[in-house]
Amino acid sequence: MTPAAPRIVSLLASGTEIVDALGLGECLVGISHECDHPPHLLERPRASRPRFDPAGLSSGEIDAAVRQAMIDHGSVYEIDESVLEGLDPDIIITQAVCEVCAVPTGGVREVLGGRGIDAEVVSLDAHTIKDILASITQVARAVGQPDIARDAEAALRSRLDAVRAAVRDATPRRVLGIEWFDPPFTPGHWVPEMIELAGGRNLAGEAGRPSRQVSWEEMGDLDPDALLLMPCGYGLEAARTDADAHARQLERVAPRAVASGRAWAVDASSYFNRSGPRFVTGVEILGGLLHPDRLPAPGPSVAAEWTPPT
Repeated sequence: MTPAAPRIVSLLASGTEIVDALGLGECLVGISHECDHPPHLLERPRASRPRFDPAGLSSGEIDAAVRQAMIDHGSVYEIDESVLEGLDPDIIITQAVCEVCAVPTGGVREVLGGRGIDAEVVSLDAHTIKDILASITQVARAVGQPDIARDAEAALRSRLDAVRAAVRDATPRRVLGIEWFDPPFTPGHWVPEMIELAGGRNLAGEAGRPSRQVSWEEMGDLDPDALLLMPCGYGLEAARTDADAHARQLERVAPRAVASGRAWAVDASSYFNRSGPRFVTGVEILGGLLHPDRLPAPGPSVAAEWTPPT
């Protein structure tokens, strides 16, 4: 007898994208409130929700709301327990990397215990590019099909190798990435690796470590060749709008980059912040921005030059 396909609930946007990359979309019975890709899986029931509505808030107001939610509730998001129970999952995908980014593993286990839900929790705790690729195998193993990860990983590695080969002997661009504006944060985890792979030299933030809160004064002497505006969870237009609100500070920390047309806003939510397969597209985007003579320039829907408002 063929075993029944496992019922998967993904409480992590990158988890949903990994499920799709492995061809397991039919097993996915529920997703998180922030899952927005791929389109054909977005009709699934949503099993989580934020504790506040970020729509219309500035980065400073979002930061304040996040900090207050952590004080009041210990988390920024909550699980819709009745929806989750009704989905009767065999596997729940979550994470323990960042309590601000998605429902954390501890909260999931607490709900499972309280509701008596018997499901395996698969925690995707990626901090590096190697970890992201390992997460694909982790999900495949959880469903009992480890071999299906091989082709998905090989395709991603091949694309990374193509970027690496294209920029191998190029002069590295000195890159300052900013992952939040108020207060300012420099990128961590896998993003510094992405910058290096794409032919850049990352100036602030450490690979494999959390994003770090800094001051504008700390970045004042960096004067990078290129400025990457990538606020966490923001699409391209939201990144540009928030950058406009901090134009004075950005011009101060990256005068040459701004003056030379090498300040770019990107769709960070889709291609940089998530520990899923589309980070490879993010590396390709960066390669095209930093070395357009060697790699195709990205389309206007994913990256755009930022200039201070007049």
